[in-house]
Amino acid sequence: MNKKTIRDVDVRGKTVFCRVDFNVPMSGGEVTDDTRIKAALPTIKHLSGNGAKVVLASHLGRPKGEVVEELRLDSVAKRLSELIGQTITKTDGVVGEEVNTALSETQGGDILLIENVRFHPGEEKNDPELAKAFANMADLYVNDAFGAAHRAHASTAGIAEHIPAVAGFLMEKEIKVLSNALSNPDRPFTAIIGGAKVKDKIGVIDNLIDKVDHLIIGGGLAYTFVKAQGHEIGKSLLEEDKIDLAKEYMKKADEKGVDFLMPEDVIVADDFSDSANTKEVAIDNIPADWEALDIGPKTREKYADVIKNSKLVIWNGPMGVFELESFANGTKSVANALAETEGYSVIGGGDSAAAVEKFGFADEMDHVSTGGGASLEFMEGKELPGVALLNNK
Repeated sequence: MNKKTIRDVDVRGKTVFCRVDFNVPMSGGEVTDDTRIKAALPTIKHLSGNGAKVVLASHLGRPKGEVVEELRLDSVAKRLSELIGQTITKTDGVVGEEVNTALSETQGGDILLIENVRFHPGEEKNDPELAKAFANMADLYVNDAFGAAHRAHASTAGIAEHIPAVAGFLMEKEIKVLSNALSNPDRPFTAIIGGAKVKDKIGVIDNLIDKVDHLIIGGGLAYTFVKAQGHEIGKSLLEEDKIDLAKEYMKKADEKGVDFLMPEDVIVADDFSDSANTKEVAIDNIPADWEALDIGPKTREKYADVIKNSKLVIWNGPMGVFELESFANGTKSVANALAETEGYSVIGGGDSAAAVEKFGFADEMDHVSTGGGASLEFMEGKELPGVALLNNK
C-alpha cells in the first residue's frame, strides 16, 4: 500500500476528522457486539495520545437521510468511553452550530463523536456542501472505516477532496493483508467461495481464478455449477441464467490447471427449516422435491484436507444455511479447518466473519476483515473510493 498513513503525519495541535466504522449490532438500545469499536481503538488512541482534537464520524444502519431515534450513536459513545477510558463528547447533530460549539470547546487529546452521518441526506449522495462542511471542521482527514470504503459518500470520499487525507491503522492493515494475498500469495493458495448466489460472486471468481491453486465452491451458488455439470438439483437454489457462465468458469479452471472443488455429497431437506426431514445424498442423487442446504461429510473432509495443506486461504461466503443448526456443519468444518491450518487465513468479512465468530474460531484466524462489501469488491480487483482518494506516499 503506497498510501500515507497516520504514521506519516504530525497530528500534534491539529484537528483531525476521523471516519470510523461503528456500524455495530444493537439490541434494546445497547451495543451487542463491540468488535468494530475495538478495531478502531489503535487509531483513535494514537490521534488523541499525540494531542490531536479528534472528531469521529460513523454511520449506523440505514436511516436514509432521516433522523431515526434508535439509530443514534449515544450507546456507541458510551461503549467507546468505557473501552478507551476517557469522556467522549457526543453531539445530536451531524454538522451545524451545535457541532461547531462542541468543537470550539475541545482541547488537544479530546474526542468528539458527531451524530450518525447518514441522518444527513447529503451523506450518501456525496453532497459537495456536506463534504466541505466536514472538511471545514479539521486540518486532516483520516479514513479508518474499511467497511465503508467501497462507498463514495461525503464522509468517506468527498471530504478527501478538500483536506489532506491519510489511512488509519485498521485501513492500513486491511489493504496490506488483502493486497499481499492477491498480488504475492504464498502457495498453495486456496480461495473458498460460498454464499447464496453466483451473481454476487462473479467478480471475485473472475479475479481469483487467475491467481489461485485451488478454488473451493459451496453454499447456494454451488448448485448452479452442479446443474452445469448435468446433475439434477431438485429444489436447490438455481440461477438459470448463470449456467453457461458456470460452465465457462469450470472450463477456464481446467485450462489453467486450477483445482476446482465442488460438493460430492450434500445434506438435503424436504423443507427450509430446522425441523425439516434431512438426509445425506450423493451430489448426483438429489431427490426432485428436496433442497440441498449444506455440504455433506465427504465434501467436508475433502475441503478440510485442501485447506489444511494450503499456505494461504481466503474465505468468502458460508457453505450452507449455517444460521440453522441442521445445516451448519459444512460452514463449521471449514472454520475448524482454517483454525487448524498452519497457513495464513483471511476471512473476507460479512457472513464468513459472522460464522467464525458464531463457532468460536475468530481468534484462531490470522485476519478477519471488518468489511463485507468492501473486502468483496477489493477481491474483485476494484479500486475502492474511500481508498482511492487517500494521499499517496
